[in-house]
Amino acid sequence: MASLLLSFAPNATAMGLPAYAPRRPAADPVVVRCSLSGAVDGGGARSADDYQATLRTLNSKGVRRAPRKSLGQNYMLNSSVNEQLSSIAEIKEGDIVLEIGPGTGSLTNVLVDAGATVLAVEKDPRMAALVRDRFQGVDRLTVLEEDFMKCHFHSYMSHLLESKKSMGTDLQYAKVVSNIPFNISTDIIKRLLPLGDIFSDVVLLLQDETALRLVDPSLRTSEYRPINIFVNFYSGKMFAEYAEYQFKVERKNFFPQPNVDAAVVTFKLKRTADYPEVGTIKGFFSMVNSAFNAKRKMLRKSLQHFCTSLEIEEALKNAGLPVTSRPEELSLDDFVRLHNLLTLR
Repeated sequence: MASLLLSFAPNATAMGLPAYAPRRPAADPVVVRCSLSGAVDGGGARSADDYQATLRTLNSKGVRRAPRKSLGQNYMLNSSVNEQLSSIAEIKEGDIVLEIGPGTGSLTNVLVDAGATVLAVEKDPRMAALVRDRFQGVDRLTVLEEDFMKCHFHSYMSHLLESKKSMGTDLQYAKVVSNIPFNISTDIIKRLLPLGDIFSDVVLLLQDETALRLVDPSLRTSEYRPINIFVNFYSGKMFAEYAEYQFKVERKNFFPQPNVDAAVVTFKLKRTADYPEVGTIKGFFSMVNSAFNAKRKMLRKSLQHFCTSLEIEEALKNAGLPVTSRPEELSLDDFVRLHNLLTLR
């Protein structure tokens, strides 16, 4: 299993930010090499997490049941994919990273080895215990045994950022790097993207089909959905798409092997000041969702519970849009103009 090369600083606390020695330390460092199985790695080189090693390790820890489909557990077996995730996120020494669903800890290993302080949120108590055991004594890792969708991770991340600032660093934002469960990927994205106050970058391994829908939201197609408006509202950068498709990951790289391929997508989160100007964000997305709930209908019909058809037609004209417009024909900017015209009438 993948081994970990670390140098530990004295007097470190579990939620603190201890000093981290460079990946190529000076002569005679204090080095601890550990593997997922807990055995000493005498070879000194990090080996890839592979199928047989993963099975042996899970069995050795008493995790004899198959990964849980209900939790969307598919463990990454290709260490080079984890290295690419870390590289794309530009993880470096001193960074703070949120990881969702660390599984066996293969990606965690890469993030910690790159010098990051990691908060890992794991719902499965078996895997949470396994990751804690794998990285026993590593002060730059905290494992929360919680459901991510109910977890108050924001306070943990804020604490870590404040700790960094108190040490005189100029780190302003944390990052998210995760191989997330495919079955709740949209829910995770909806929770993460509005958090531009603490995160700058979100790098996720998603189902390939989902990834393509996020990065290619073509107007006037059945694939254009409210999530595209949501992603565009909360993420983006100048002269670039709001979500970027990085590379495809074939299904054979996972255990157990899913029925679909995966892909890596990156998001650059906007700061609050950069959000489109709308009356209220809640009211804006209420209108967008209502429009798409009846996406085959014209907006003058589907939005009648907001105001009259005549008022909607007038707002569409003032927004420079046809009065026969349907939701899949409107971009984020179009929806913003329409919302503001309707709420300020």
